[in-house]
Amino acid sequence: MYVRPKKALGQHFLKDLKIAKRISDSLDNRYFSDVNNNKGLVLEIGPGTGVLTQYLIERDDIDLFLSEIDTESIDYLNLNYPTISDRIIEGDFLKIDISSYFNSSFSVIGNFPYNISSQIFFKLLDYKDSVPQIVCMLQKEVAERLASKPGNKSYGILSVLLQAWYELEYLFTVDEGAFNPPPKVKSGVIRLVRNSRKELGCDYALFKSIIKATFNQRRKTIRNSIKAVANIVECSTHPLMSKRPEQLSVDEFIELTKLIESHSS
Repeated sequence: MYVRPKKALGQHFLKDLKIAKRISDSLDNRYFSDVNNNKGLVLEIGPGTGVLTQYLIERDDIDLFLSEIDTESIDYLNLNYPTISDRIIEGDFLKIDISSYFNSSFSVIGNFPYNISSQIFFKLLDYKDSVPQIVCMLQKEVAERLASKPGNKSYGILSVLLQAWYELEYLFTVDEGAFNPPPKVKSGVIRLVRNSRKELGCDYALFKSIIKATFNQRRKTIRNSIKAVANIVECSTHPLMSKRPEQLSVDEFIELTKLIESHSS
């Protein structure tokens, strides 16, 4: 059975078996929070034709579930991997209610469709206390952006939001020829491991609003870009206000949020 890669779904099927095995091995069982019968729950997003799935199935420390939207791929997976056919969650990952399938912690792995990778991360952030580890392949530029540190031009909204809750590590680069059809760009594999932070100590909604507002006008100083979401008259002389968003660490964005909270109450 042949599964046709669909451009509308952003499908680029991994065909390099060595890369697939390397991605599977990058999922570290030291970070499985809840272990049942010595197995950690793992959700693979977008398994496609199961090139990565086959290596995950071989691992005896994983209790695997799959999330797939493409009906052709689902038929292929059912035919070739019948042992997990009852573990396939059919539908759009961005729309499914994850909590209805998992009532404990689960790790995430996958070759994320490049056209929705950011949306996947925004959704997973809603489950940050249930997802101790994420291993994924993305467009190389995006992977580098997420893992970049303050002071780097590629540092942005998702860099801060993810690094507030996760330690990010860029693992390795994958060339275009490893896929069918080959994408026009290289890919990068990253691993995210939940850090020890339980709370930010500030209003999370305001924290996100400040990050988005400042990076959406990243050439401006914080003082000039933040006016849309906060009244900063009383704290406009604070040293943070003269910086640009890419200069601020996660802790400084938290400090900025607390500062604005204290002057708006």
